[in-house]
Amino acid sequence: MRRSITILALVLTASNLLYAQKIPSKAKVLKVLQQTNAYFMNKWPDAGKSIITNKERPSNIWTRAVYYEGLMSLYQIDAKKEYYDYAVQWGEKHNWGLRNGITTKNADDQACGQTYIDLYLIDNQPQRIKDIKASIDLVMQSGKVNDWTWIDAIQMGMPVFAKLGKLYNDTAYYGYMYKMYMHTKNAEGGGLYNAKDGLWWRDKDFVPPYKEPNGEDCYWSRGNGWVVAALARVLETIPENEAHRKEYLKTFHEMIKALVPIQRTDGFWNVSLHDATHFGGKETSGTALFVYGMAWGVNHGILDKATYLPIIAKAWNAMTSDAVQKNGFIGYLQGTGKEPKDGQPVSYTSVPDFEDYGLGCFLLAGTEVYKLKR
Repeated sequence: MRRSITILALVLTASNLLYAQKIPSKAKVLKVLQQTNAYFMNKWPDAGKSIITNKERPSNIWTRAVYYEGLMSLYQIDAKKEYYDYAVQWGEKHNWGLRNGITTKNADDQACGQTYIDLYLIDNQPQRIKDIKASIDLVMQSGKVNDWTWIDAIQMGMPVFAKLGKLYNDTAYYGYMYKMYMHTKNAEGGGLYNAKDGLWWRDKDFVPPYKEPNGEDCYWSRGNGWVVAALARVLETIPENEAHRKEYLKTFHEMIKALVPIQRTDGFWNVSLHDATHFGGKETSGTALFVYGMAWGVNHGILDKATYLPIIAKAWNAMTSDAVQKNGFIGYLQGTGKEPKDGQPVSYTSVPDFEDYGLGCFLLAGTEVYKLKR
């Protein structure tokens, strides 16, 4: 009871403190989205060029797939031909294929399918979705539902199932997606979702007795952000009467509610959601994903506007003022990994090992923030 009262007090205090901030005009929101996206497109004019960090990787991996999710969202509100052409170029240079081919069961390989399907819906060229459909169909034919052993996979793979289900009006995709999701939630490592805290452990390695230095459970910001984004994207896609919609909606509400009292006073969220001292500091990718989910929820009448608009405004204004640089580069982005210590240091000037997925998260957030302004 005492803990509930404390949390409520924090929520009310946070709401009062944040209320003074407002969402910028649509023109200002769009300008920063165009600015950050231009930085990336100018840096990577060849959408098929391999990505070289500690090793060489093809550009149809998950990091670039997340960027294109953001770009396609930007295209919804700013239908520039150059955005569409850049996405098509990406698909064409990979022959609309998946890293490791159609037999892959790795959601990271299948994430590109979200954009392939979106581009197919604009121009119904069969080759655009041939491989992603074949890959997901093979997963379903396998009968295995335990491929998503880490929570990031929920975002990489789950919306693909939802989009295919809608495209083909086939509830089998929805049903199998649900089974995979529920395995990750309730069975993988004993279940990766902690309903008590409304947050997810990244994978079985972080399920208790694993603890953060302060003794709290380890809830990684971006990992939970992936789940928030996945739930939003799935809820947007599946029918209102889909059999498992209430399950997704319930968890979405629980997660969003859990995020409110742990927002930093500067508007960001820490990389470690329950231990601000463990590589504490501003972090943009997790923050952007939370903003995306909250703004999407408000835009779809799922979240109360009066409650969440101040929280969204504080976070969005923090990212645009503190993280976005004049040339469009986004700072305070944690590099790839799976826990707070990975991808460090995170600073205004530090360049993550991959620049694409952070921008994708930011574009997703900004597109929904843009839609908040009527």
